[in-house]
Amino acid sequence: MSQLRVHTACERIAFVDSHTAGEPTRLILSGGPDLGGGSVGEQLDRLRGHDWLRRCAIHEPRGHEAIVGAVLCEPLDPEDACGVIFFNNTGYLGMCGHGTIGVAVTLHALGRIGLGRHRFETPVGRVEVDLLTPHRVAIDNVASERVKRGVSVEVEGIGRVTGDVAWGGNWFFLADQAPCAIVPANIGHLLDAGERVRAALVREGITGRDAGEIDHIEFFQKSDTPGVDARNFVLCPGGAFDRSPCGTGTSAKLACLAADGKLAPGETWVQESVLGGVFEGRYRISDERGVMPTITGEAFVTAEGDLLRQPEDPFAEGMGR
Repeated sequence: MSQLRVHTACERIAFVDSHTAGEPTRLILSGGPDLGGGSVGEQLDRLRGHDWLRRCAIHEPRGHEAIVGAVLCEPLDPEDACGVIFFNNTGYLGMCGHGTIGVAVTLHALGRIGLGRHRFETPVGRVEVDLLTPHRVAIDNVASERVKRGVSVEVEGIGRVTGDVAWGGNWFFLADQAPCAIVPANIGHLLDAGERVRAALVREGITGRDAGEIDHIEFFQKSDTPGVDARNFVLCPGGAFDRSPCGTGTSAKLACLAADGKLAPGETWVQESVLGGVFEGRYRISDERGVMPTITGEAFVTAEGDLLRQPEDPFAEGMGR
């Protein structure tokens, strides 16, 4: 059967989709703007000026709110396997754990990297990935730390909620007391509660280090699954929830556990998402501050193709901001 090929005037954006524990990643291979050289952080600054790519790839009608996008770019160090910039339905991410796992599995499926260790440059620093099998990846994430313990906020319709503020590549507020059972039937309630907590943090001026916006809210509770330490629910920027246990969120949790003396270096913490996907986490002490987390999970390629942008299409750049 011959492959369908649309013969019309349009721009093509080549992509490969994957999912990591249920959370999708869309890797852009070509068709984006020239980002020039320099660090990946500098290339991110240039990409912000070409935001049409993010909107086209993520927003409907070509995407949806749960997709995290990734753009390959040139790393500053030629010894690194690649540079990568992550984004979602509201903007750009410093780091994305599930996305890094998805990118590694996708690059292997494309024949661009082999099994073993590789380095990726991100806007917030270099991460190392160990491709253990064609689907299983361990990430050595950026240094993670808890910066505020036992922060209490009054949340409209819920009452007082207490949690920690921690960095795992993004800023998190981690509440050990969930507003309800973390099960798929309660996703709507958990989303609403997460938005209310985030609004309370903004109202009370609570931020991460250097006034960093806390744009991820994470609820925890004990898991009934044998061999699993905790179940979580993560509200992401833009109102979507993380289908996976969240790589940067698990890193932030490890930083909190380490700070409280509840998990020793090298011990494994197993985290389960609201949908039942699992990540394994462990850490070593950072040379500077906080901990150096390693997150292990699995990803699978789900689709490949071209996104088409036709000049007469009123939604060529997607529906949304």
